[in-house]
Amino acid sequence: MKIQNPHDKFFKETLGNVSTAKDFLTHYLPENIMSVIDVDTLDPQMDSFINVELEESFSDLLFKVDICNKEGYLYFLFEHKSYSDKGIAFQLLKYMVEIWEAKMNKEEAKELPIIIPLVIHHSRFNWRIPSNLGAMLDGYEDLPEELKIYVPNFDYLIYDLTTYDDEDIKGKAQTRILLTLFRDIFTKDKNELLQSILRSIHYLNELEDKQTGVEYFETMMRYIFSAAKDLTKKDVEKIIKKFEKTYPEGSEIAMTLADMWRDEGMQQGMQQGMQQGLEIGGTKALAKTAIRLLTKKFYTVPEEVKEGIFKLDTIALELLIDDIWDSQTVEDIKKYLQ
Repeated sequence: MKIQNPHDKFFKETLGNVSTAKDFLTHYLPENIMSVIDVDTLDPQMDSFINVELEESFSDLLFKVDICNKEGYLYFLFEHKSYSDKGIAFQLLKYMVEIWEAKMNKEEAKELPIIIPLVIHHSRFNWRIPSNLGAMLDGYEDLPEELKIYVPNFDYLIYDLTTYDDEDIKGKAQTRILLTLFRDIFTKDKNELLQSILRSIHYLNELEDKQTGVEYFETMMRYIFSAAKDLTKKDVEKIIKKFEKTYPEGSEIAMTLADMWRDEGMQQGMQQGMQQGLEIGGTKALAKTAIRLLTKKFYTVPEEVKEGIFKLDTIALELLIDDIWDSQTVEDIKKYLQ
C-alpha cells in the first residue's frame, strides 16, 4: 500500500491524463499564453528528466503541443518538499537543454521547439523565490540592457498551491481534487484534511461516468493513505461511509481499501512493536509484543502458544514477528515453537 513517492504517482496519474491536463491549462494558463496554444494538440511524452537523487523532491511531465502553429512543449516540474528550492530556475534550464539535445540528437532537428516551463509547488511554506533565472545571477539586474542580451535569462510560471483559497481552485472534478489535496496534505491538521477528503468525494458526483469516479476514488485514496500520517480508524470509516453514500456501486473497492489501510497499520505496528520490545526489555518484552500483535490480528491466542513464545530466544522471536504479517491463522506460527 505504501508508495515510495506518493506525490509523484498521484501527480502523474492525474495530470498525465490529457483531459485533466487540458482542463488545468484552460483554467490556469495566463490568457496571453492560452491564445497561442492549441490544447487540442496536447500529446503527453514518456520522457522524464529528474535524476535519481531528486526523485523524492521533484516530479515532471512533458507535453508536446502546438504553440503559434508550430511544434512546442509544455514542461511541468512539480516540487514537493518541505522548502522552496533556490536553484529551481537552474534545474529548469538543465531539463530544457536536455529536451533540446534530444531533439537534435534523436531527430536531427535543425530548429528547436519553444518550451514553456511551469512549476507546481506544495509544502508547508509559501514560495518566496523569484520566478526567473536572472535573479540567480549576481549583478544581472545592474547590467546595461545592451549587455543583458548576452546573458541567459527566462521566466517560468509558478503555481504556489499553499496560497490558493477554495475559490481559487477551479476546473473539473479531477483537477480540483488534485489541487485541493496537494494544497492540504501538508498544511491542514487532521480534521481539516478529513473535511477536504470528504469534499473531494463530493466533487466526484460531477463525473458522468460512474466507473471513472470509482477508479479515481481508488487513485485518490491510495495517495491519501500513503501521504497522510494521522488518519484514524474513525476517519477512514467516515471516508468510506461518505463514498458508499455517493457511489453505492463502488462499495466493494471502498471496503478493499479500508482493509488495506488496516493491514498497513498492523504491519507498521509490528515493526514498531518489535523495535520497542528490543529497546525496553529484551526477550521478555519482545515475547509480549509478539503475543499482543497476534491477539490484534487473530483476536485470541491459545495459552500453549503464549507459553511457547515466552520460551523463544530473541532471534526466533524476531522471525516470528516478521512472519505474523503473512500468517493466515495462529497455527501458522507454531512452527517456531517446535
